[in-house]
Amino acid sequence: MAQRAIEISITLQAGAKAPAYATAYSAGADICALLSQDLVIESGSFSMVPTGLNIALPKGYEAQVRPRSGLAAKYGVTVLNSPGTIDADYRGEVKVILINHGKKPFVVHDGDRIAQLVITSYAEASFNLVESLDETERGQGGFGSTGV
Repeated sequence: MAQRAIEISITLQAGAKAPAYATAYSAGADICALLSQDLVIESGSFSMVPTGLNIALPKGYEAQVRPRSGLAAKYGVTVLNSPGTIDADYRGEVKVILINHGKKPFVVHDGDRIAQLVITSYAEASFNLVESLDETERGQGGFGSTGV
């Protein structure tokens, strides 16, 4: 059964590209850099990359900014705060914090696909203060507590 498309309002600065799905089954829409000149991200460094894109999401939805697997696999470049969340009430420009884990400088050119947006719904929680939490088999076991 096909999901109903969510309508997202966007504005674009001059020269910016609209988010676009690469294939009919893509979960994420590619977003592109909007640069007046090439941006070099040195090995071990990060940079906030403008996209010229502003979005308006409906209440109950978020846009997750996620890495592009090709940039990670080929160059060691990923989104630093992955996934970055864009809240429904944010109206500023979407910017992507790219980090270069690779060994060589990475050059971002105007129009390069630098990340992807995944639009998803979320549940708003009501946090209730209680005296104690229910017991589980795992209990307070944390990182690595269930094995390798």
